[in-house]
Amino acid sequence: MSPTSVTDRTRPGPVLPGQQIPPGTPTGHMVICGGDALAHRLALELARLYGQRVTVVLPSLRQGHGPQIAALAADGRLAVTVVEAADLNHATLAAVGIRNAVALALTSEDDQANIHAGLRARRINPGLRLVIRVYNRRLGRRVEQLLDRAADVRRPGLSPAAPGASTTILSPSSTAAPALVAAALSGRSHVVHVDGRLLRVAEVEPGRQPGESEIATLALPAGPGRLEVSDELLPDPDSIAPEAGRVVLELLGQARQPHRRPIRLPGVSGVPLAALFSSRLRWALAGLAGLVALLAGLTSALTGQSPLHAAWLAVLDVLGIADPATDDGPGRKLLQILAAVSGMLLMPLLIALALEALGTFRTASGLRRPPRGLSGHVIVVGLGRVGSRVLDRLWELDVPIVCVDSDPTARGVARARAYGIPVVIGDATQDGVLEAAKIGRSTALITLTSNDNTNVETVLYARECNPEVRVVLRLFDDDLAGDIYRALRDSYPQAETRSRSVSFLAAPSFASAMMGREVLGAIAVGRRVLLVAAVEVAGNPDLAGRTVAETHRPGLWRVLAVALGDQGEPRWNPPPDQVLAEGDRLVVVATRAGLGQLLSSEDAQD
Repeated sequence: MSPTSVTDRTRPGPVLPGQQIPPGTPTGHMVICGGDALAHRLALELARLYGQRVTVVLPSLRQGHGPQIAALAADGRLAVTVVEAADLNHATLAAVGIRNAVALALTSEDDQANIHAGLRARRINPGLRLVIRVYNRRLGRRVEQLLDRAADVRRPGLSPAAPGASTTILSPSSTAAPALVAAALSGRSHVVHVDGRLLRVAEVEPGRQPGESEIATLALPAGPGRLEVSDELLPDPDSIAPEAGRVVLELLGQARQPHRRPIRLPGVSGVPLAALFSSRLRWALAGLAGLVALLAGLTSALTGQSPLHAAWLAVLDVLGIADPATDDGPGRKLLQILAAVSGMLLMPLLIALALEALGTFRTASGLRRPPRGLSGHVIVVGLGRVGSRVLDRLWELDVPIVCVDSDPTARGVARARAYGIPVVIGDATQDGVLEAAKIGRSTALITLTSNDNTNVETVLYARECNPEVRVVLRLFDDDLAGDIYRALRDSYPQAETRSRSVSFLAAPSFASAMMGREVLGAIAVGRRVLLVAAVEVAGNPDLAGRTVAETHRPGLWRVLAVALGDQGEPRWNPPPDQVLAEGDRLVVVATRAGLGQLLSSEDAQD
């Protein structure tokens, strides 16, 4: 393997593994290991919004997002260093100055590689702040506890919650899923869980007076009923006309765990009894039962026997096990002959019932097809990591869903089968696939494949089939996302279009965790994102000693709640004249630039 080289635009010449870090190496920098879209977006946010010095370690400068990350290093306005390394071994981590780093983010899609690199980095620097990308949430929780214990062992007395030696496990798909679902379910409330409370995003019609539950105005639509790119975010409350429409944040009650419907086990438990047999077989069985009942009634009338005994004789005659009616009259003999003829129909009917039931059971253990009368559903195209998380979220909300994927072994196909959700296997860009998913009667389409071309082609084809369908497409290329969004908006003005990037939605949570804070939620407004975050007042000149009204910065941030230093419960929608003290903790809603400016001001005083 070729030696790892560290190219630093601020220091000439390479540093080879095994060499001592030069005395002049900067301290307090942040390291990102990864060459994907998340690593690129994270480096951009840390360098541009937070003003941090960032070192990016990536496997190749020519593949993936290597060229985009290299462009950040070439930008003289950003303090970004790029490192090309084939392996995140001990020597590589030491060479990039992990011992002197403040935080490390591991953004690879390989959970095992990320965990292994995190363990190595923790041994080199026990006080390092770790942010690790892990898809498996159960594994992530256990790894988080393991790494925090390792920090305790190597640095006795340091609490895992203390700034410096913390471990945060994040999943971009889990972080982005709520915003993707909210974009698809327009008209349904977007709910954010914050400190045990529910915050709901709602659109207020023009002319409606503010309600008691409203705690902030998030945006003023540029046009009636539509949130466009030109929306004014976090406007000045004094400048909002009472008759204007607006997007607001409402405070609801205590948060409860989402109601989870029982998962359907493949097989018997998910099969309705009526679905076991076709209607024709059910009618045939009902006709045979009616014929037996008729024979039983006639037998009772001719022989004078009780109805129960007559029914017993009729069943025996049908099954061919009764004695010949030699001593009875002609009527009874004729009924016995008719019963024997009816019994000849019984055997093929039973065989047909058994075969059809067997076929139904086999189908039930496989994939369901969309029902004929299905309408008002959401179509999810792509059942990879992100698609699986979106599927979970929609299922928890009890939204009718149809899934589409070209790979029958995709990660989310088994999950859809367990949930009893219909799945269409096929390429969504091919004729007939979206039609099989009932695109003509669906309300929304979410395309979440890992290929931009596939997502764009799927959306264009869907709009041809259903011009009014609401579409949400995942795109990695930000420039392409903007162009596609504007083109679809102009071509189909009556329909809603949202383009989303998972890395764009997830990067704020990763960046905030590296800064030692926590982003509590993300709210999608148009193509932009507002962040709900916790901020300390101490040492921040924009907050300390000011009233709540004075801290508000239109277009940047707004205070939602204040937790006093000696009280744990935050006070939501605090009075405008309340003065913020050093020990207070705030919950704010902010733009990405606003949160970066707010936290940078705090760090400048540390």
